[in-house]
Amino acid sequence: MESVSGTATSSTINVGTLVVGMYDPAAKQLVWIGAATKTVDPGKNQEKNRKNLDKATQKLLKDFPPTRK
Repeated sequence: MESVSGTATSSTINVGTLVVGMYDPAAKQLVWIGAATKTVDPGKNQEKNRKNLDKATQKLLKDFPPTRK
């Protein structure tokens, strides 16, 4: 019987979800909500994390304001 050996590594990937809700205080109701996700890693390059958050924000707001029905 042949012996097999190897190594395995694991890492944690932190996924952030950015959620924005627009609320009409006069009507006391939620008028729009959007969410976007993008991977961020607090232990890595902070500039890259900022760019990822900027991309998530742009994605989230691409459908704002909502069209009238």
